[in-house]
Amino acid sequence: MQPIQTYDPDKRKLLSALCHGSIFLSTLIFAIGVPIGIFFISDDPIVKENAKEAINFHFNVWFWGTIVVVLSFLTLGLVGFILGPIGYVLHWGLTIWAVYHTLITPETPFQYPFIARVF
Repeated sequence: MQPIQTYDPDKRKLLSALCHGSIFLSTLIFAIGVPIGIFFISDDPIVKENAKEAINFHFNVWFWGTIVVVLSFLTLGLVGFILGPIGYVLHWGLTIWAVYHTLITPETPFQYPFIARVF
């Protein structure tokens, strides 16, 4: 019988919050390196799930941001003027919600609603 493995809840909170909080730097390509690095370094299954979710959120933010930029170019800025602020509110709001969730309930991984999960 294997011993039950326990994980440090403070370390879990910190690493999970760092994974999700890295999205605040999403305009920098290296920001995705934070959850990728934590995914490979951590042995905590909850932290790994939060890292995967943060990586998927990065991909979604970049994908939808690219679509808004292209459509803005094609419509001379009209789409960006309308969808840009909505995108930022969703982007930052969901990220704040994820960080809050990981700090309040560290025993469950956070899942972003309505995103495509490729990882």
